Amino acid sequence: MSAGYIAITAVTAAINAFSGIAALLHWKAILPGMQKAAVPESWLTFPIGTLKTAGAVGLVAGLAGLQVIGAAAAIGLVLFFVCALYTHVRAQDYSAQFGLAIFFLAMAVASTVVTVTG
Repeated sequence: MSAGYIAITAVTAAINAFSGIAALLHWKAILPGMQKAAVPESWLTFPIGTLKTAGAVGLVAGLAGLQVIGAAAAIGLVLFFVCALYTHVRAQDYSAQFGLAIFFLAMAVASTVVTVTG
């Protein structure tokens, strides 16, 4: 395991764990962004919070040596954030949360690359 793999994957896991738990708790600070993107608040628990948190757990499992799970989690997060960006574009929401979704997608792609390439 290279230092780059560990750093990229750990950061991606941490940001998704924070974001996923915030969604699961229906943290009030994220509600305005959800409204701008026309996403129902009920989606915060599932699919949003559940999938982000599961992705973070999968990335940590990859760091612990279960690389197939880590790769699956990274790919799952890529798919999640592609869908998130599509949702923002469709709602014509180019707010700060659109930028965050781009950053999260970039981190998920980087995690996928370093996981798959070893």
